[in-house]
Amino acid sequence: MKKRFISAMIMLPLLILLIVRGVPLYVGGAILMLIALHEFYSAFENIDYHPIKILGYAYAIFVFFANLYGFTTEAYSFGLFLVFIISILFVLAQKSDVIDICLTFCGIFYICMCFNYIIMTVNNINNGKIFVWLIFIISFATDIFAYLVGKRFGKNKLIPSVSPNKTVEGSLGGIAASVIFSVIFGIAFKLPIMVMILVSLVGSIVAQMGDLIASSIKRYVGIKDFGKIIPGHGGVLDRFDSVLLVSPYVYLVLVYFIK
Repeated sequence: MKKRFISAMIMLPLLILLIVRGVPLYVGGAILMLIALHEFYSAFENIDYHPIKILGYAYAIFVFFANLYGFTTEAYSFGLFLVFIISILFVLAQKSDVIDICLTFCGIFYICMCFNYIIMTVNNINNGKIFVWLIFIISFATDIFAYLVGKRFGKNKLIPSVSPNKTVEGSLGGIAASVIFSVIFGIAFKLPIMVMILVSLVGSIVAQMGDLIASSIKRYVGIKDFGKIIPGHGGVLDRFDSVLLVSPYVYLVLVYFIK
């Protein structure tokens, strides 16, 4: 309990930064991107792969300035193109190989781009400062109640080869909690209830997919947690594994139904 309290105190300022417009939002996003990227790349170094960390970090910093100065979508593509060209130079200089490049870009797409959808939700969606909470409500309600329901009622394993402790009952409990809390959120802020149900129902499944993807990576590289920065939870990537996939999903649904 003490560890979880400490972790909550660490996470709270970062979450506050993520729901405030402007520079604090961009700073919070950049901090989380950089830490999560470091955890992701370091995990693969355990099995003797060597992602080009400096390029991933450089792109995360580029995203910070792109948000700060309002760069266009084309600028993000150009940034990726530059990273690709430079990574080819690393290969030609025999400092990296193709697998290293692939892992470098996996980190950029999986972490930088997915995290950035949180910022895009705040900036680009009507009432984005309200709707961004849906990302965290869906993700955290799913995580917490999948664990609680699974621990109390779980009998049937979900995907034991990837995550032995996850159960079908826990999965359903997480989905139910996601829908219930999202509907309550919708009622409180007078938001379309059917949209809340749609977003949270599928979003909970997406959240669990994010959790399973992170679990499969950890199992592949032979680690228990991505990091130790958050007591009781591991690293930033351990805590935000479901958020990473939920954020683009929520953003795209809101663009279609709300924008």
